[in-house]
Amino acid sequence: MEISFPDNGKATGARGSAARPLSIWVVSDGRAGIQNQALGLAEAVQRLTPADIAIKPVRWRPLFDRWPSGLKTPAMLAPGSFDPRVVTDWPDLWIATGRATLPLSAKVRDWSHGKTFTVQTQDPRWRNAAYDLIIAPAHDGLSGDNVFEIIGSPHRITPQKLAEAAPAFADRITPLPHPRVAVMIGGTSRAFDLPPAHAADLAERIRTAVQAAGGSLLLTFSRRTPEAAKTIMTERLSDMPGWIWDGTGDNPLFAMLHAADHVLVTEDSANMATEAASTGKPVHVLPMIALKPPGKFARLHADLEAHGAARPFDGTLEPWTYAPLNETERAARAVLEAMQTR
Repeated sequence: MEISFPDNGKATGARGSAARPLSIWVVSDGRAGIQNQALGLAEAVQRLTPADIAIKPVRWRPLFDRWPSGLKTPAMLAPGSFDPRVVTDWPDLWIATGRATLPLSAKVRDWSHGKTFTVQTQDPRWRNAAYDLIIAPAHDGLSGDNVFEIIGSPHRITPQKLAEAAPAFADRITPLPHPRVAVMIGGTSRAFDLPPAHAADLAERIRTAVQAAGGSLLLTFSRRTPEAAKTIMTERLSDMPGWIWDGTGDNPLFAMLHAADHVLVTEDSANMATEAASTGKPVHVLPMIALKPPGKFARLHADLEAHGAARPFDGTLEPWTYAPLNETERAARAVLEAMQTR
């Protein structure tokens, strides 16, 4: 699919002499896990049609950050933030993720005089009719005329990006024995916890499985991983063949996923599970300590299991195959089709 925009800004299905690339703004508070959803969707659109992508960070002054979205105005934005008051040329496509963007996303159609098509990922839970399209996780159970559901969340992972990342870390990864097991450890949230005792138990279960298979370990922690859990897991697994990334230097996650034969991911992160399922590698879901009924996470894991991508970790590394999950591209196609329809 390809959309082009003549000088009048109207979408057309075929490129002509006056056509120009689609202009896309990626809007978030800048946190990697949030921004990557909007950026991943923008990059997927760019793979389908020529486009220019610009990143626009939105941050609010500390005094106003937790104010309700309906009370926030651009005058409350922090220095260095994107400021809609100085915009003279709005983009064709606005893709935003996260609570910080909502006070702006809800007004873009008015500010741009209808030029800009607004896309919000995740469930906004506020003024849902104000956006042209919401790309929502199916496990959230959101419905509406402007809602397009996908399994999990949009992300930046593609086979090409994984392959491109591999050479920079080849000296650390290539000598490692197969099966190589990538392990993505999350952390504390409103729904889950990773106390020291559970971290130690997970480490022992991972160690036993990798040793039984004669393989190696490629482990990363998230920003939410408690320091105590990180220390315990590192101590118990550091003597194994492999690499436990300590957070210094360039992030090797893409290279690790490229090299992995299996992926183990804790159940607390929809992003990590969806990214892992996009690789086509067996995804084993590691249990966490639940602080409340798993609800939407259970629905997500059921969707991934139905796709053939994920299973609960049973202590073994049994291989299986499935078609890599490619929901980000499916969402990108929905965005372009909706833009053409409008």
